[in-house]
Amino acid sequence: MIPFVESVKKIEQQYRTGEEPVLVMCSDRKNYVCKYIRTSYASYKLSCELIGSIMAKAWTFPTPQVAFVNIKQEHWFGKNLNYSLSAPAFGSQFIEKVGDVTPSTYSEITPSASVLQQLMQIALFDFWIANEDRNSNNANLIYDVDLGRLIAIDFGCILNTATFDYPLSHLTSTDTILCSDLFRHIVNGVERKLTDGIIHDLQKEYLTYLNNSSKQISCILEAMPQQWNISDAIIREKLIQLFDPAWKTGVWDNFMECLKENM
Repeated sequence: MIPFVESVKKIEQQYRTGEEPVLVMCSDRKNYVCKYIRTSYASYKLSCELIGSIMAKAWTFPTPQVAFVNIKQEHWFGKNLNYSLSAPAFGSQFIEKVGDVTPSTYSEITPSASVLQQLMQIALFDFWIANEDRNSNNANLIYDVDLGRLIAIDFGCILNTATFDYPLSHLTSTDTILCSDLFRHIVNGVERKLTDGIIHDLQKEYLTYLNNSSKQISCILEAMPQQWNISDAIIREKLIQLFDPAWKTGVWDNFMECLKENM
């Protein structure tokens, strides 16, 4: 179950990125980076955040804990935002002592078989769920130095950037984190036989991840807030496409082709 929490103090920070998320202290004594509804299209982006977060957990790689956040009207004071107060925001728990993964910080990540496995798993997930926003320009990853792990964030551009009225389309080679200096930095620091072993294991685990993910459809539909005003039928139809046999096979083939191009 995804918890519902509410703000307990004024917004602490607003990030200057496209969706202008805000940092909010909530009733569970945790800080959340919150995205909210400013336009009708934003509700579809929020649904993608929810879908991506739940599916990522089914794939067992790290991603922030999430909550639905009621940001009280008085806590928006001075922010001048056209926010729909009747709809809960989508909050990702703020994680302390981690660093953003950017071209200037790649060198701080020590290449290892473990980190390479994590990055490949996240990349394959992106191919499967058609995430067009994790690439060489925007990794949408944070790095926990102490634990040596990558944490995936921001799922608003899955399903071909929240496209619900057309069938899924495969990522191009430039849409993926495999086509980045980050991937080359890590893969070049790992012995080829270890890399081949990671790919072999990932192929075996792929069907397990998909099986785990298929069990999440009902959970996603039950969790989707009614105030976001998105039809269950639209969400269900889109999610079912992810499990079409031709899509699943095409995803793996596309993933392997991009690996060959970038190794």
